[in-house]
Amino acid sequence: MVLKQRKAAFVELGRFLKRHYSTKFNEGEENFHLALTSLIDSAFIHNGWFTPANVHFALQSWASQLNEEDLDTFTKAIPAKSDAPKTVAVICAGNIPLVGFHDVMCVLLSGHALLLKLSTDDNVLLPFFIKLLCHYEPEFESRLFFTDSKLSQFDAVIATGSNNTYNYFQHYFAKYPHITRKNRSSVAILNGNETNESLVELGKDVFTYFGLGCRNVSKLFVPIGYDFSKFFEAIFPFKQVLDNNKYANNYEYNRAIYLMGGAPLLDNNFVLLKEETALHSPVAVLHYQYYTSKDELQHLLDQHKADLQCVCGQGYTPFGYSQQPVISDFADGINTLEFLVHL
Repeated sequence: MVLKQRKAAFVELGRFLKRHYSTKFNEGEENFHLALTSLIDSAFIHNGWFTPANVHFALQSWASQLNEEDLDTFTKAIPAKSDAPKTVAVICAGNIPLVGFHDVMCVLLSGHALLLKLSTDDNVLLPFFIKLLCHYEPEFESRLFFTDSKLSQFDAVIATGSNNTYNYFQHYFAKYPHITRKNRSSVAILNGNETNESLVELGKDVFTYFGLGCRNVSKLFVPIGYDFSKFFEAIFPFKQVLDNNKYANNYEYNRAIYLMGGAPLLDNNFVLLKEETALHSPVAVLHYQYYTSKDELQHLLDQHKADLQCVCGQGYTPFGYSQQPVISDFADGINTLEFLVHL
């Protein structure tokens, strides 16, 4: 199977998603669209974090990325024909919908076989899209394998998990070519001169996927004397996050814990702001830290470089775009495709 075939299947998948949201279905694929609509509901039943709105956001993001022009650019480094395909095991995370799709795409585009271990939190949607890829390119079927047990018979591995599982991955897969990922966090830099519109956009970076993604802003760097009232006013439209029981339970739990411990908090009744040096914050909590100068701020960013996924603010990723990566944005800054091409 040559690169042109593999790439064409992903282009067709992107077109399918665009048709799904335009309701202009191709003849004969109505059942796929009906199945996807049903699966979106099933995903929410299976995992209360995967609301239909969040799943739609993820699907529409992929619809915009899976186009012929972007895929041509993305796959330039891949040989037209793979002479020695390997079997690559992919261990998926499950924090946000379809978070493992990028790794799946990279493995299949690079011409390798895929041994996939899904997260129990996200095992509804991804199999459907793999089935759809096989519909567009049947030769994929001989290169796709699922497992829910101990991995075996693979040549390389891409594993994503928590900080705890990262240490296990490093030890267990040490003898294989591997990419292993752990928790990362994203931050936003405020200077106090932001417009209301830009702070609303920042709200998207904070609350999309309920803040569960590594690209979600979990901490604010603010100048001394920063007035948080403007920020609270701008993010007020995101108060509907409390309609989700899992988010609301986390908000109430963390609020009670902090109040019992006497921790000073800023509270707008749906998110807690806590002054903290740590990057990663619990669900429904946003950390903040003051800085006194650009030099100090740069020092803080350099200090946390290994744990940062995305930095939002003037001169960095624009507010509102942390959860809109392009196809060439690789997790942890590691070029997955390059790793696969050179196996």
